[in-house]
Amino acid sequence: MTSTTDADPTPADGYGELRAQLATLTTEAFRPELAEIDRLGTLEIARIMNGEDQSVPAAVGARLPEIAAAIDATAERMARGGRLIYAGAGTAGRLGVLDASECPPTFNTDPSEVIGLIAGGPSAMVKAVEGAEDSKELAAADLDSLDLTADDTVVGISASGRTPYAIGAVEHARRKGALTIGLSCNADSALGAAAEHGIEVVVGPELLTGSTRLKAGTAQKLVLNMLSTITMIRLGKTYGNLMVDVRASNEKLRARSRRIVSLATGASDEEIEAALAATDGEVKNAILTILGQVDGPTAATLLAASDGHLRAALAAAPRTA
Repeated sequence: MTSTTDADPTPADGYGELRAQLATLTTEAFRPELAEIDRLGTLEIARIMNGEDQSVPAAVGARLPEIAAAIDATAERMARGGRLIYAGAGTAGRLGVLDASECPPTFNTDPSEVIGLIAGGPSAMVKAVEGAEDSKELAAADLDSLDLTADDTVVGISASGRTPYAIGAVEHARRKGALTIGLSCNADSALGAAAEHGIEVVVGPELLTGSTRLKAGTAQKLVLNMLSTITMIRLGKTYGNLMVDVRASNEKLRARSRRIVSLATGASDEEIEAALAATDGEVKNAILTILGQVDGPTAATLLAASDGHLRAALAAAPRTA
């Protein structure tokens, strides 16, 4: 039996070149040992999937030096007012939008500071937009709409590492002087080559041939978690492992805010309520009023002078006791 990857590379349908490209990608490789997985019991399939997933953290771990270098470069630019911008198509684009959307409630960032671009626009989050991922020009136009600057960081995300939208975003951003990161799941990818910081997390062939929402998607999510979270740690958005810039936009987050102040200070409930009232509910400021023994306006001034870093503000607080 002849596999599709052994077929004539130039068939009448005109997709021979693309099919030949896909045949070379690890993420698209066919696994004959799983060819009859549909005949297995549900528990056995679940065990196989779980075993596959366990290989992902190790693949990410192999790329930690590249990830750390990209984070440091990103944090340096964001400290100057730059933005973190993700660009991808399909699953990769959705993961970027997801990570960006979680930064405001977690780190009290403005929605304009971390941005997710998906090929085809917001509607592509739930329904594929035909041809959008194949356009480098669309990526350039999407970035131009943001008035890109040299302090911005653009992260192209593509499991295959060949998606034109992601590559086009990185190429255009680089021409504009922005920092560029290419996140893919194939070695020696075009996306990695186009970016200043190439991060290639090779997780191997998928359980379902070419279904890169699986291991590749998990790997991309893990790396994006690191990019945003550690960048925010570097920017002073945390105090230890506490989310002191959390935005209390609902009851759960309001309760979490009070717990964070309690964990950071050991203060009584009455002290915590008074501190939050004096700082308009800002967790970081409230902690500073308690530990630094200052009032609300002074806490705000100290934090502004320390670029939002609570440890630095505490060191500068004029304690009277």
